[in-house]
Amino acid sequence: MTIRVEEAADWTAVYTIYAEAFGQLTEAELVRHLHDDGDLILSLIAHGDKPAGHIAFSRLALHETPAIRGVVLAPLAVRPEFQAKGVGSVLVRYGLEKLTSDGYDLVVVLGDPDYYSRFGFTPRLASQLKTPYDGPYLQALALSDKGKEAHGPVSYARAFAELK
Repeated sequence: MTIRVEEAADWTAVYTIYAEAFGQLTEAELVRHLHDDGDLILSLIAHGDKPAGHIAFSRLALHETPAIRGVVLAPLAVRPEFQAKGVGSVLVRYGLEKLTSDGYDLVVVLGDPDYYSRFGFTPRLASQLKTPYDGPYLQALALSDKGKEAHGPVSYARAFAELK
């Protein structure tokens, strides 16, 4: 499995991944809007013998702690034939390593706690934030000591508010 930064030529593959994984294009459209708005921080695609999965990380504004560089992990998708084979985990780990090396401090995700806890995400850190998605599925991971200090209201990229 090869992981690399998504390129413009990958758009057909990205749409196929989301269509097959979710049976709709809402998540693929979210990625496109994040890209068009300049809010996409990192977009990765996994390839086996064909495109297998995709993950996106976008801007997160922390209003009370603006020096903390935060991102949102969403969406993540793996084509059904590649699911339960570690593709999603490889995408998450690769993305977290890249974000850490690029100097980001915090990642927030809305998802299954059983899945994301394996990467170190916790609802405890997320509970210090005020988001549109507060609740038991909101989790956060500090990539640096500074990230552990995150608190207060946050703003997601505009594309999230436009989801239908």
